[in-house]
Amino acid sequence: MESQRIGKQFLRSALSVGANYWVACRARSKTEFISKLSITVEEADEVLFWLEILIESNTIEEQVVLDFRNEATEILKVLSRARKTAKA
Repeated sequence: MESQRIGKQFLRSALSVGANYWVACRARSKTEFISKLSITVEEADEVLFWLEILIESNTIEEQVVLDFRNEATEILKVLSRARKTAKA
């Protein structure tokens, strides 16, 4: 039961990254773009948090999600760099 709750939180965070990026791309100003992009960074980081919880709780084996975790880390890096560039 608890693993299902964690899994749902993970899924919500993962979907939120895409949804908030979609919104950021439609921003009406640079300030709004940076704000929305900041939300995507937070959500991408939260995806990694929930993934770590799933691994640490032995709900899923680390090896099974290794590629996904690497991809999520790269997405977080790209979004963080984009936000930094937009702020400059």
